[in-house]
Amino acid sequence: MHLFIYDKTFEGFLTAVFDSYEMKILPDKIIGQEHQQTFLFAETHDVVTDEQKAERVWKGLHKKLSDNACKVLFVVFLSELPDIELILYQYIRKAMDSKISIESNFGDPCVMEVSQLFKKVAREAERVRMFVRFQKTEDNIYFAGFDPKYNVIPLAVKHFKKRFSDQRWIVYDTHRKYGFYYDLHEVSEVRFEESKINPITGKIDESVLSEDEKLFQNLWKIYFKEIEIKERHNPKLHKQLVPKRFWKYLTEKQ
Repeated sequence: MHLFIYDKTFEGFLTAVFDSYEMKILPDKIIGQEHQQTFLFAETHDVVTDEQKAERVWKGLHKKLSDNACKVLFVVFLSELPDIELILYQYIRKAMDSKISIESNFGDPCVMEVSQLFKKVAREAERVRMFVRFQKTEDNIYFAGFDPKYNVIPLAVKHFKKRFSDQRWIVYDTHRKYGFYYDLHEVSEVRFEESKINPITGKIDESVLSEDEKLFQNLWKIYFKEIEIKERHNPKLHKQLVPKRFWKYLTEKQ
């Protein structure tokens, strides 16, 4: 059994693809270092992330696939599902070995699976963009915490930068313990060793909220309640449009 171990980054995964071609080895598993102990008797290869190798694979894929299809591969990688690396590896091998583009060959189970996963991850990213609720801190930074099903925060950053370009903000993944900070100019990745963020609700402690944040939250709750047309109240439809697992982030649901 051939086991490739990498650092769980997309560049690391592309490096693993490069190494497999260079070594002429088809990996049976491509896993992160934290799962290494599960396979004690496998032949292992420690992948050292190399930006040049990753770039060569990425450029090679763009020769075989459209820009949109390449984006699909990155989005699906963010699903972090078990064996997602092997699924993508098989897709890439087929794309590289084919004389024509495979991206629309939905009769191939691998192509179909990647397409379906893309839709799920993209839908989760859209929900994060839709249901974000920022909280204003005492130092005038707007904070929003989430625990998305997939690692989709990177897919939402461009939207937030465009939509909220006139304010400093942090969008944070409370499960994966990282996020992005916008300082009115650039976006950078941030991690908090110790924080006052509730990992379940994504809310920050009241002690670091701005003085007017509570007022704004109460006003929003009142507004949300007053605009409801009781005769058209439809809980079933509401849950379809706003999944219940997102309610804990919504101010109007508290």
